[in-house]
Amino acid sequence: MNVQLLQVAEAVAREKSVDRELVIEAMEQAIRTAARRTYTGKHVEAEMDRLTGEMKLFHVRTVVEEVEDEVNELTLDEAREIDPEAEIGTEFREPLPPIELGRIAAQTAKQVINQKIREAERERVVAEYEPRVGELITGIVKRVERGNVYVDLGRGEAVMYREDLLPRETFRQGDRVRVYLREVRNQPKGPLVFVSRSDAGMVLRLFEQEVPEIQDGIVSIQAIARDPGSRSKIAVISTDPAVDPVGACVGMRGARVQAVVNELHGEKIDIIEWTDDPAVFVVNALAPAEIERVLVDEARNTIEVAVNEDNLAMAIGRRGQNVRLASELTGWNIEIMSTGEERERRQEEINQARDVFREALDIDDDFALVLVNEGFLALEDLAYCAVEDIASIEGLDADIAQELQKRARNALLDRALSAGVDEASGLSLLDLPGMTRDIAEHLAARDIITVEALADAAVDEIEDIEALSKEQAEALILAAREASGWFDE
Repeated sequence: MNVQLLQVAEAVAREKSVDRELVIEAMEQAIRTAARRTYTGKHVEAEMDRLTGEMKLFHVRTVVEEVEDEVNELTLDEAREIDPEAEIGTEFREPLPPIELGRIAAQTAKQVINQKIREAERERVVAEYEPRVGELITGIVKRVERGNVYVDLGRGEAVMYREDLLPRETFRQGDRVRVYLREVRNQPKGPLVFVSRSDAGMVLRLFEQEVPEIQDGIVSIQAIARDPGSRSKIAVISTDPAVDPVGACVGMRGARVQAVVNELHGEKIDIIEWTDDPAVFVVNALAPAEIERVLVDEARNTIEVAVNEDNLAMAIGRRGQNVRLASELTGWNIEIMSTGEERERRQEEINQARDVFREALDIDDDFALVLVNEGFLALEDLAYCAVEDIASIEGLDADIAQELQKRARNALLDRALSAGVDEASGLSLLDLPGMTRDIAEHLAARDIITVEALADAAVDEIEDIEALSKEQAEALILAAREASGWFDE
């Protein structure tokens, strides 16, 4: 019987792929649990001999200063009668007769062993597969339920949900499949290993396997955008000027990229050279469409792209796929328009800028168009640029440039103050006694554009304005408070 216990432990360890020692410890725990039912109240320990399989039971008593449990504890004096070298905390193990496992005790022991083995399997799966997240692994399809594919990985089971499959991809029991290990999640019911074939990481790992230059670190994949089963775009860069990153990924006669395409059942792959110039990067990402003009708007993180009518459909792609993937790859919002639409929009912007300059700067249409053609499209462009930038325009000098900049700043100030007119009193900052345009401009730069805002300000917030003394600051704030009705009864 003793030898049979060892044989059972070894068989279970092989079947469940767990350590033999862990199975033996589970048996010891099961026998201990059953023995405590027999020897009620006693602290019982079970121990199996690793060579013979003999199971021994012991009653463990601990030496304490003050006995509270007479069955399982003894005083230091009592202990030293047994062992003169005993100390507080010493444990005495007294052999107990073996027990006979009844039906209930055997069932309890079985449950304890099964629970221990399940915990060990969970820990083993997590320990084995968690460090491998992000890798490609190969498994055998175990079963398919409601579109979800369960994959036998050899030492664990993984699930591939329907959304992790490629469109129109089907598997049957026994099929061999290569998947991307996406996540390992340890849950109370057991660990769940999630794999995918639609994740962008699948494309990355496949190219790493097929392209030696990527394995050697000469070529690296900077970004991936993927529409699973249809098209992927990858941006690559080379650290060696002598190595063409796109050519390395394509391979001789397209052999390398074709191997990836075959694994992904015909998914088209666009390989693009990465660059830190956003305009060039977007043009590359929209290939094979030919781009006419590109306008980068960093403030809105948007790039406007103009293409010929013949290339418009290609640039956008079927159901917007090409522009969507290019936007995801580059990280920029891409707005595509035809060259005709771009011309109309450009002309509309020119007309608007010309009208604003003509009215705000008190100049004629021709002069306004000269400013627009030099790249000034808003009053802010004129008001806050270097005077030299304006003076460098043919036909202008420093005096004219300074006058234009002054008029632009005054127009912006008037616009801000008009928006800040108090509705109740109808007053603006310029209506306050002692207020000048120069002071009002400095206040507007600090977001103080209404009489009420100035009334709420403290003297130390504005007294550092150039040409404004502390007394003037106090007077202006007092005037603003009077105009706001602070002192009305």
